[in-house]
Amino acid sequence: MAASPPSTITFAIRGPIAREDLPALYSRVCLLLSRSGASLAVCDVDGVAADAVSVDALARLQLAARRHGCRIAFMGLEDVLVCES
Repeated sequence: MAASPPSTITFAIRGPIAREDLPALYSRVCLLLSRSGASLAVCDVDGVAADAVSVDALARLQLAARRHGCRIAFMGLEDVLVCES
């Protein structure tokens, strides 16, 4: 018998993100994950600034996902790590 595919939830985070926004963002994502029961979360962060506050936000979202037994994939991070030749 084949395993069923993971349940997936998709959501977006838009910026700018201020340091004081982080606790509420974490709480909202925890609520979303607990209500959905998803095993995979796809988070669109296209347009979020590549700064220390955003990195902190992404780390908190990763922690929230782990605590809810979920994996998280961040989409739209093209400008975070730029390789120059």
